[in-house]
Amino acid sequence: MQRRALFQTLLAGGLAGFAARAAQAQETRAQKVVYHLSDADKVNFVLANMRNHRAGGATGLQIAAVVHGPALAAFHAPTDNEPLKREFVSRRDSGDTFFACVNTLNAHQWTLADVLPGFELADKGGVVKLADLQAQGWIYLRP
Repeated sequence: MQRRALFQTLLAGGLAGFAARAAQAQETRAQKVVYHLSDADKVNFVLANMRNHRAGGATGLQIAAVVHGPALAAFHAPTDNEPLKREFVSRRDSGDTFFACVNTLNAHQWTLADVLPGFELADKGGVVKLADLQAQGWIYLRP
């Protein structure tokens, strides 16, 4: 009998420990995440990742994307890519933030007015913005 009681006690303790670790994992989920987007062929993939991340993320989650290089051309305002526009607007309206690299804008001779509405300027460049956000505790993701 003592062996059975000891086993039940150990099992209950193990299950309680597992539940505590699971609860702690939920509490320590990332609150601020920045996506690095420079590859033109990954634009739709990253936007979908951001959507899925928001859907499964923590309460109060902040998501940003720093867009530079060839990827920024996908967001050029005259684009006729309606699915991309819809997804971008959906991400923006859900609270996601998008930063456009000043260096990429300058290389194209564009301003913020030349990309889809809702971008903020990464005025020291995209990679500097990424480093600054990481220094502020943002988790860096490069899909």
